[in-house]
Amino acid sequence: MKLLPALLLAFVTGLLAPAPAGAGKFNKKLNIGDAAPTWKDLEGTDGKKHSFADWKDKDVLVVVFTCNSCIIAEGYEDRLVEFAARCNKPDSKVGFVAINVNTGKVDALPAMKERATKKKFGFTYLYDPSQASAQAYGAMYTPECFVLTKDRKVAYMGAFDDNSGASPKVKYVEEAVKQVLAGKPAAVAESSAAGGCRIVFNKKKDDDD
Repeated sequence: MKLLPALLLAFVTGLLAPAPAGAGKFNKKLNIGDAAPTWKDLEGTDGKKHSFADWKDKDVLVVVFTCNSCIIAEGYEDRLVEFAARCNKPDSKVGFVAINVNTGKVDALPAMKERATKKKFGFTYLYDPSQASAQAYGAMYTPECFVLTKDRKVAYMGAFDDNSGASPKVKYVEEAVKQVLAGKPAAVAESSAAGGCRIVFNKKKDDDD
């Protein structure tokens, strides 16, 4: 009969256990103010390999996890193209990079190159078949955005704006960038990711163990 109290205590302790250290409200991996994970030698649709340090001269870096196959991500493409065009002006202090970690045929690098050409992406679009970058950032949906400060701490994470359809009222990423450039914290530092598709993480060998 001693087993029952022990099981009850374990159950109650589990209910009262705090969230994992470092986790945000929506992001279960990172919190605001955390150092941003880096990456190295990811191939882009431009045929070149790019690393996190490529944007070291920018005061702000915007990282967006997206893909080809998600209809919500597709709906955001024109907004991302327009925003990235402003980031890519010669005097801009803001860097912009998009990363795709889905590995299906429609999301593989050849399809990404076709998409980038068709939609005239003016931004760096990287392929990470290891999926390590999205896992490190705690990204779960497409598109999911991160705004990083000059010292590459997370200032904002979540959706690009508050409406995956037309006419968003709050442009989370744009506002966060303006505030960070002004030396202020983002007024809205975290939001739930846009109601897009879940990133398809590949099953690992030990997942069944």
